[in-house]
Amino acid sequence: MTAFADLVTIGRVVKPQGRHGEVLVQPITDDPDRFPSLRRAFVPAPGGGAREVRVTDCWPHKGKFVLKLEGVDSIDAAEGYRDLDLRIGEDELPALPAGSYYHHQLKGLEVVNEDGRAVGRIHDLLETGATVVLVIRGGEGGETLLPLADQFVKSVDVAGGRMNVRVPEIVNAPR
Repeated sequence: MTAFADLVTIGRVVKPQGRHGEVLVQPITDDPDRFPSLRRAFVPAPGGGAREVRVTDCWPHKGKFVLKLEGVDSIDAAEGYRDLDLRIGEDELPALPAGSYYHHQLKGLEVVNEDGRAVGRIHDLLETGATVVLVIRGGEGGETLLPLADQFVKSVDVAGGRMNVRVPEIVNAPR
């Protein structure tokens, strides 16, 4: 059985949409174009597992997508999917160029500075519009924010669970 936590979130069911069991989905992905060709996804199953759902139809609707799921034929049945994440396997994601990473690959990595001291673990990534910012927690400073940029990130070893960084020194200006 596939663990739901091991899959990649691509959307969240917002609510039922229509009278025949369709659901409205908010994309949570950098590739919303995947939805029109989506034929299957996974939702949580009891015990932390994943249950496959088949997508029989899909169309865009006001920045979101309406999905028709196989076997979901009423508003009541669609209501059972409200607020559920839709996920796919990591093997279904397109390959990225060398030096590029999906956010889920970086979350949880141990972060170490140039002199080998632990900075913490990547807790989250913030989209700022310009540069993604790493939210690192658990180190001496509590929480560290660091731009995901070459001048700060020296190496990334996803398989080894580690990122080496240069944390800039903050100089206190006289008051």
